[in-house]
Amino acid sequence: MFGIGSTELLVILLVALIVLGPKSLAGISRTLGKAMGEFRRVSTEFQRTLNIEAAREDEAQRKKEDVTPPPSTDASPSPVDQAVAKAKDEAQKTDAASTDEKA
Repeated sequence: MFGIGSTELLVILLVALIVLGPKSLAGISRTLGKAMGEFRRVSTEFQRTLNIEAAREDEAQRKKEDVTPPPSTDASPSPVDQAVAKAKDEAQKTDAASTDEKA
């Protein structure tokens, strides 16, 4: 607990008892206990909210990945690949025709 050993805690409690007195120490302890309980409830609620938001974010990411179509595995070339192949064929035909004209 806060890096305080049992001996140090006992000394602190004895000093508080001497300085504050037994009646006011009981009231202060009660108030401190209530404040610690409220702090614990608030921190637990905050942690729960963070966990819920993280789960929602993960779920949204998974849905986004599910909606994205997987890359195609078929052997048909893309339109860009078809256009490149057509341009290469035409270039080869043009080169062949120019070579035949020279010969």
